[in-house]
Amino acid sequence: MKNGFKDLIVYQKAFSLAMDIYKTSMQFPNEELYSLTSQIRRSSRSVCSNIGEGYRKRLYEAHFISKMSDADMENSETLVWLDFAIECKYLSRENYNDYLSRCLEVGRMISAVIKNPSKFRY
Repeated sequence: MKNGFKDLIVYQKAFSLAMDIYKTSMQFPNEELYSLTSQIRRSSRSVCSNIGEGYRKRLYEAHFISKMSDADMENSETLVWLDFAIECKYLSRENYNDYLSRCLEVGRMISAVIKNPSKFRY
């Protein structure tokens, strides 16, 4: 892997989702800036940062799995914020369904990494 974690499909998908969430969240009301808006941005970005951090520690299987578990946790948190965003009518049904589907896919991919850490060793 010439670019390390950036070559991982799960990272690429999580990054793309985080960027799309960021762009959409720019339209959320100002009163949500320090709650829903900042939280959904933080959790979706944190998926990517945990994948990157964990990848650099993949020689240490327990640490690698722990960071991937953190990425999965942040991905689950993003799902919760998406639920709030649709219920508050800040997201269209189309965007919600798209982001939900992509979030679930990233979650399945992270789970596969956690179950097969030896595939990511040096």
